[in-house]
Amino acid sequence: MFYLKTCDFAQMVCDFALDLLKKSMYFCIRMMDKEGKILIIDDNEDVLFALNTALSPFVGKIKVSIHPEKIAHYMETYRPDLILLDMNFRKDVVSGKGGFFWLKQILDTDPEAVVILMTAYADTEKAVQAIKAGAIDFISKPWEKSKLLATISSALKLKSSRRQIEKLEMQVQSLSNVDYPEIIGKSESMLEVFDLIDKLSNTEANVLILGENGTGKDLIARAVFHRSPRAQAVFSTIDLGTIPETLFESELFGYEKGAFTDAKTSKAGRMEVASGGTLFLDEIGNLSLPMQAKLLTAIEKKQISRVGSTQALPIDVRFICATNTDIHEAVHASSFRQDLLYRINTIEIHIPPLRERDDDVILLAEYFINKLAHKYKKNITGLSQDAKMKIRTYSFPGNVRELQNIIERAVVFSSGKLLKSDSIFFPAPVRKKERENLNLLDLEREAIDKAIKRCNGNMNAAADLLGISRYTLYRKIKKE
Repeated sequence: MFYLKTCDFAQMVCDFALDLLKKSMYFCIRMMDKEGKILIIDDNEDVLFALNTALSPFVGKIKVSIHPEKIAHYMETYRPDLILLDMNFRKDVVSGKGGFFWLKQILDTDPEAVVILMTAYADTEKAVQAIKAGAIDFISKPWEKSKLLATISSALKLKSSRRQIEKLEMQVQSLSNVDYPEIIGKSESMLEVFDLIDKLSNTEANVLILGENGTGKDLIARAVFHRSPRAQAVFSTIDLGTIPETLFESELFGYEKGAFTDAKTSKAGRMEVASGGTLFLDEIGNLSLPMQAKLLTAIEKKQISRVGSTQALPIDVRFICATNTDIHEAVHASSFRQDLLYRINTIEIHIPPLRERDDDVILLAEYFINKLAHKYKKNITGLSQDAKMKIRTYSFPGNVRELQNIIERAVVFSSGKLLKSDSIFFPAPVRKKERENLNLLDLEREAIDKAIKRCNGNMNAAADLLGISRYTLYRKIKKE
């Protein structure tokens, strides 16, 4: 009776252990990376066949080879996530190139490579030696399937983690460059811009920002980002106007190691880094038509491929674009693709030039005085009345950026508490090289148009500005 109970207990323990083993194998199988790519190097074709059969159901791709001298080629063309490398090749006796030699070659090529060594002569000393040499683990032959799957699963997860860390490091770098924008303005035109930004706070629609140079398109882009549902994600920027066409793909889509001469390591592109967040494409109007086509394809398919790779990477990016060109005129002139414009301008924001923001000029000037006086340790509190008058009469072709530069120069050279008129210098106008239009009728028409616009349609004020009577102004308009 006691014997039977003992046997029953032993059977129960065996069943429990078997069940635990099955659950362990099932857990390993579930945790395997179905997209992972493995390269197996062993001069025993039976081993290669057995490993290929055992691992094929659980990973994305497997490549096997009996030629270790081709490892560098496979790493460049196949780009494995994991390499299983035998420690002892029959050629070792002649060449002296064992598993540790090839392991060094692998790690010299890619220090981040994930390698597992295999051998039929396992012992603790060799295992320790393998880890010290750079392998992440050690597999004995013949192997236990559960242990094999667990080891492979851990290795693939390690590779995935390293890639995530690389991507996160680039995202952290992008996030560290984000400053909260300080947008100054109380004019009606700027209040309309602020209202539109607020309305965009609950949407992830693509935005196109239009405005002249120096109007602060980058600040508006950051304001849109900071009020968006993606405000806690990455904000990456790229000035398309400064990128040569030859570097466009590598900057935007990234590249793999060896894709070109200077590609010493793989690098994620701006779109990959910004995935999950926002990408600001400044000066998009400067893109050539071939570059526009590549950008359009990436936006439409929501995926990219690094230069030197055929693997498609999914992306989830919100695009904010900006340009100082007349983008709609560019479409009409066939220099900008209409289908790309449709993709990037779900919402358009027009930034008014400073000359159309009379209420903001002095406000901005005083803001820059306070900021720059602190920077240069000057006791300057504001502008004199003559200085205000002088600033109001200037058209600021360089917009807010030009105003900041003018105020900075004045602060540097001023010693009083107020910036006076004689401290403010405007740059000399750039003379046009082309032949000027001297037709009196054209000049008169242009002067009338400018006066009416500057006076916001007030005909009395426009006539005063032109130095003519209101009746004469109406007569000249009618004559046109």
